[in-house]
Amino acid sequence: MVSCDAILTDDLHMKRVCAKFVPRLLTVDQHEQHQTITCDLFERSCEDVQFLKNIVKGDESWVYGYNPEIKQQSSRWKGPKSLRPKKGRQVRSKTKVMLLVFFDSEGIIRHEYAPDGQAFNKELYVEVL
Repeated sequence: MVSCDAILTDDLHMKRVCAKFVPRLLTVDQHEQHQTITCDLFERSCEDVQFLKNIVKGDESWVYGYNPEIKQQSSRWKGPKSLRPKKGRQVRSKTKVMLLVFFDSEGIIRHEYAPDGQAFNKELYVEVL
C-alpha cells in the first residue's frame, strides 16, 4: 500500500513548505496603484537621469536605548590552557523610542526621535521636514 505522502513527494515531486510572512497583504486596488506609481517613476527616471537623486524617503522604527552584545561580538582568543571567558547575560533595554530617518540616494539626510509617549503622525512629519 502506498501512502499519500509517498505519492505527493515521490510521484508528484511536491514538497511541504511554510508560508512566507510579509508585513501586510495588499488589496487588488493597492496592488494596481503600486504598479501604476512604479511604472510612472520608472518612465520619469528614464527621461531624466537626475530624477531619482531628488527623491527623499522617510522611514520610522522603534529603537532601544541599547542592545546587548551578541555572543559572536563577545568572543575572545584564548590559549589551550586558559579558561574560557565568562560574561553575565544581558537583557535588552526596556527604554525604546520611535526614530524617524530621512534619506536619499547619497545616504541619511536627517534623523529625529519622537518625543516621549508620542508616535509620529502627519503633523509631526511636517514639523520635522
